[in-house]
Amino acid sequence: MRQFMVVALALAASMAGAQPLRSTSPEKETPLTGNIRQDLLLTARQDAPSPAQGGEAHHKSPWLAAGMSLVVPGSGEFYAENYWKSALFLAVEVGAWALAYHFDRKGDTQTDFFQGYADQHWSVVQYAQYTIDNLVESSRRAYYESNVFISGTGQLPPWQRVNWDVLNQMEREIGSFYSHTLPPHGEQQYYELIGKYPQFNQGWDDANLSLPPDYFLIKENLTQRYLYYSSERGKANDYYRNASTFVTVAVVNHLLSAIDAAWTTSSYNRASAQAEVQAIPGPAGVVFVPALRFQYEF
Repeated sequence: MRQFMVVALALAASMAGAQPLRSTSPEKETPLTGNIRQDLLLTARQDAPSPAQGGEAHHKSPWLAAGMSLVVPGSGEFYAENYWKSALFLAVEVGAWALAYHFDRKGDTQTDFFQGYADQHWSVVQYAQYTIDNLVESSRRAYYESNVFISGTGQLPPWQRVNWDVLNQMEREIGSFYSHTLPPHGEQQYYELIGKYPQFNQGWDDANLSLPPDYFLIKENLTQRYLYYSSERGKANDYYRNASTFVTVAVVNHLLSAIDAAWTTSSYNRASAQAEVQAIPGPAGVVFVPALRFQYEF
């Protein structure tokens, strides 16, 4: 440990011409040793707390600081009295969560939009009918005609007018061009597939139903609604990715703040300054003067 001391002799009696302050209580008088260096560094207050009595009160725990910042970034730095770092980590935390919330809400709004668009313009009934007319073997058409569609449901939304189990059975039986089975309406995969694979292009209400069921031909003639829907669904995914990115930023901010808080607290413990009152012996008695002690541990 290295110690540096600055002593201001502002009240030196020999220079100021004022009467020095004396120790009036015999039991509190500071004994002089005759060693100038030792006598100059004597502390005036004999009742100053020892390390055992709390003289090391300036010491702070790096573990506590790290734990505080792990929970609330910047709080450990505040504990270590490094206020600008505390403000920086806290600002990053607030900003990251605010942006994560912002993009998550935008993703929710965009999802509501593209799902509503799909419910309005994509019909599983049209998709199933095109499949039966063009891809089912003639010997099986009557079976699927009578089992895919639910009778007496003409006034209901398309997704309530088909038997989903039979529809999926038909898709698996066809295979090849139909590489995916359509999940039930409302599921996330339902809304993803109808705007991702040309297999489902013929369910959009602007589809050319006269096209033969050729994968590459249909892929070259994707409808405008299919393309628009795919773009809008992509925007929602982008918003959610942005939200996820800022959540990651917040998590990393917790970790970095915890590490920095431990380091900052250790630095605080190595370097400290203390204001004291020193006793300076003089011809007329002991003079008390202010002193600033700066301490740094290597």
